[in-house]
Amino acid sequence: VYLAESGGGSVQTGGSLRLSCGIYGYTGTGYCMGWFRQAPDKEREVIAHIDDSGYTRYADSVKGRFTISQDNANYSLLYLQMNSLKPEDTALYYCAAGGWGSCLQSTEYNHWGQGTQVTVSS
Repeated sequence: VYLAESGGGSVQTGGSLRLSCGIYGYTGTGYCMGWFRQAPDKEREVIAHIDDSGYTRYADSVKGRFTISQDNANYSLLYLQMNSLKPEDTALYYCAAGGWGSCLQSTEYNHWGQGTQVTVSS
C-alpha cells in the first residue's frame, strides 16, 4: 500500500489550500481514512476523518474551516480542503488509511503517506 500526498505549500493568513492523497494498492482493511498533522515539537494530531458510510469528524481547531472528502467515483483519492488558514495551521500534513476503532488516534491507522508541508504566514 502506498499513499502520496500533494497540494501543500506556503500561503498567507486567510488563504486556502487543497490537499490530495492518492492511495495505491489498498485492499480495504479498516473502515476510515484520515488527515493528521504534526507541527515541530508537537505530537501528531488528527485533523479529520471519514468512514466508509461517509461520516466525517473534525478536530475543534479546524471545524468550519477544513473539509475532508473522497472522490465518489474513486475511493483511492482523499482530499482536505483548507480555508481561512491561520499561522497555527503550519505543520506537516499526513493522510492515513486502514483505520479502525475511534479513528481518532494515529495508532489506529495501518498506512501512512510521507507528508506534505503547509506553511501559513501572518
